[in-house]
Amino acid sequence: MMLYRRYQSYCHRLQHDMYFLTSTSRLNEQVVDKIVLQLNRVYPQILTNEEAEKFRNPRASLHTRLSDLLKHLQKKGDRHCQEFYRALQINAEQLFNDLPSRKILSPVFFLACFSMAAGLALFWYCCNSETQVIARARRILGFSPIIIGRHVRNICMLYLEDIPRN
Repeated sequence: MMLYRRYQSYCHRLQHDMYFLTSTSRLNEQVVDKIVLQLNRVYPQILTNEEAEKFRNPRASLHTRLSDLLKHLQKKGDRHCQEFYRALQINAEQLFNDLPSRKILSPVFFLACFSMAAGLALFWYCCNSETQVIARARRILGFSPIIIGRHVRNICMLYLEDIPRN
């Protein structure tokens, strides 16, 4: 699921990040105004003057204005959402980096993948007394260069090659 998020359109990412962005005290009044002004002045085709005034209206709550802005950008299309992300990165970089759609896979994920590959290789080795077990384990470790480092993989492969000699 996480790898899939990296390749979603900006509109889907914005829909996914909407709750995070509109939650209490994530974005303050000044940052929202800066984003709206940037989308209006730098990219007038994204927000017209009338739209910018609507989203900067101090009579409406910040939550309502921000929700309306995000929905408006999603309706306009992917390029508009992309420019919002660019404006957010410029004006609130730390918040931009904390977005759920920008989270990368944790080291625990890679450790889990390595453990699964090693466990599967060990299972095949221990549960089957045929001589092909070593070849199967070698095949599993051979297909795991992404999961484990090259040096660890080479050590495991050398160990598996030495076993038949003994």
